[in-house]
Amino acid sequence: MEREQLVGDRTTGTATSAEIAVRSASGRADAAIIQSIYRPWVERTAASFEEVTPSVEDILARMETRPRLPWLIVEVDREAAGYAYASRHAPRTAYRWSADVSVYLKAEHRGRGLGRVLYERLIPEVRALGYVSLFAGITQPNPASVALHTALGFQLIGIHPNTGHKFGRWHDVGWYVQSPPNPPQSPVEPRDWASTI
Repeated sequence: MEREQLVGDRTTGTATSAEIAVRSASGRADAAIIQSIYRPWVERTAASFEEVTPSVEDILARMETRPRLPWLIVEVDREAAGYAYASRHAPRTAYRWSADVSVYLKAEHRGRGLGRVLYERLIPEVRALGYVSLFAGITQPNPASVALHTALGFQLIGIHPNTGHKFGRWHDVGWYVQSPPNPPQSPVEPRDWASTI
């Protein structure tokens, strides 16, 4: 597990120094950490269209679903601050070279560049498995998430109107993609993920 220094807080402009590390997530203990980070996103925002926080067992099942894809946790001063993961884009077989990516942070750690830190580890891991196109669905409006994804080369490919109904109103979803300009004509079969960090 590599450790690096995070200097500065973009939300306050103050100079701070913290030790950050990104590690693989596995097992029930990490599923519980992920659930605790995810819970406020489900219960208080429309960023997730889930209406009930999944159980630890549900999170663990998602982490272990085949094909296996990366789940990563970022720690700040050895305390979990957020996570990112990849999942199948769609079940039909011709979609098997596409994956969805997501990142969630604790409220007090947003705006510090940790989303980028997570994606800069996650995306190469997913690509190394043989995935070609990566997608992110972002409930609109969400300028912070849009800024993160566009900074990492994701492009808006369309807005799906009135996609989810949560908290008494309809929400649109913007779909963003990071895809090579010249994808391989004969892509290799994607492989299951095995932790490398």
